[in-house]
Amino acid sequence: MNNAQLVLDKIQSTLCHEGTTYQGRSGTFMFVQGKTTEEAKLIKNLELMKRVQDESGARIILALKGFSMWSCFDIIKQYLHGATASSVWEAKLAEEMGKEVHAYSPAYKVNDAKELAGLVNHLSFNSLTQWNAHKDVLAGVSLGLRINPEHQEADTPLYDPAAPGSRLGIRASELEGVDLSGIEGFHCHNLCECDSFATARTLEAIEKRFGKWLSQLKWLNLGGGHLMTREGYDVEHLIKTLKDFKARYPHLDVILEPGSAVAWQTGPLICEVVDMVENDGDIAILDISATAHMPDVLEMPYRPTILGAGMPDEKAYNVKLGGNSCLAGDVIDTYSFDAPLKAGDRLQFEDMMHYTMVKTTFFNGVEHPAIGILRSNGDFELVREFTYEDFKGRLS
Repeated sequence: MNNAQLVLDKIQSTLCHEGTTYQGRSGTFMFVQGKTTEEAKLIKNLELMKRVQDESGARIILALKGFSMWSCFDIIKQYLHGATASSVWEAKLAEEMGKEVHAYSPAYKVNDAKELAGLVNHLSFNSLTQWNAHKDVLAGVSLGLRINPEHQEADTPLYDPAAPGSRLGIRASELEGVDLSGIEGFHCHNLCECDSFATARTLEAIEKRFGKWLSQLKWLNLGGGHLMTREGYDVEHLIKTLKDFKARYPHLDVILEPGSAVAWQTGPLICEVVDMVENDGDIAILDISATAHMPDVLEMPYRPTILGAGMPDEKAYNVKLGGNSCLAGDVIDTYSFDAPLKAGDRLQFEDMMHYTMVKTTFFNGVEHPAIGILRSNGDFELVREFTYEDFKGRLS
């Protein structure tokens, strides 16, 4: 028995991969999906991004806010130019990749700016006030401004940076008559899991409102939300859009910061049914929590896909799925199954690598999912298990 099998036996849950049954613990984030190893799918996503870079002339960096699994940095850095951070701590993590570090935050304290001066290559400010307050201490960094193109593409208000009244970014009217000497770039982020045509419309909005300043800049960062690894995304159109823009502005270094797209469809969350209750229908209590382990389910909200499950009434048995916290609204949704669920059954929530690990909490002390990678050669690597000491360490 090899080391991978010993680890998998230790953590006791079942996951099938290409006809082979692997033992692993319930509640484990595992790099496997269907018949494709997770590491292989991550690499496939990164290879597509490398092609976009090579053919468009744009550069791509990882947005840590969406996917911060540093145990994958050795893979990611072979394809991308670095990472972007939204805080000092994220910048420190990005530095561990050993490539470029970019940063943006709505506001920096004095000590933040001092620390970031030794960590980052690019930094964008959210306001002219912030730029004037910190530009001297960041003299060795390529500085930029976050702009608001006043152009909306995101469908979810929670994730719409260009909504009216947004606190994020500077409008073109605020830059009129301002001496921007020392500003080398603009940063724009207004997308959320969008297609290439949204990118094209955003570039049009930037040119319309901010075109007069583009000639004096060195770079334009288009932020994240470019879901180029999603099935059906028009990659060729994205490449053409970026190439055409760079042809108009050949002096600009164009940068994209995807987060979700890097980890898109690269791994599920495995959970176990702990109990079944009944109240106007069957309800399964799981050993995970929506609010603690996949909060976007409640915040956006959205309905995650479960392997083998259907929409209500699509299959024979409807079951509402709830988390194991005391929050009344810790409910994922109602799904249908071919057979009744029972305690001990395991469910596989698909596409759970992005905006999950980075947003989890220890609310109620609900046991935290372990994290692992299924390597391309079939070996399973347990990256992290969480204990009571991790929960206690978050408290005081």
